[in-house]
Amino acid sequence: MTETVTTESDMSRQLQGYSLTTAEILYHMPDHPGLLQSFLWQNYDLAPRFPRLIGFLDFWAHNLDGTLAQVCVAHRELVSPAQMRLVGSEWRLN
Repeated sequence: MTETVTTESDMSRQLQGYSLTTAEILYHMPDHPGLLQSFLWQNYDLAPRFPRLIGFLDFWAHNLDGTLAQVCVAHRELVSPAQMRLVGSEWRLN
């Protein structure tokens, strides 16, 4: 039941213009600042401003010890309102 609710909410976000966004975050390890660690973040967000990602990075910068070094962002539109259309009829052959 939870999967259905999640899928429906993801679909509604996609129809509102959200797209799947992936960010690879490189940060300096707090105990060893000369070493970089990688963190992968993925969520639905609005391109090109990415308010959810910016909010996450803001939280990171203010609450976590690892200093951000680099953020690489990729996104892909999965479903957009222009791709949805009504079908006039459907024919089935048994």
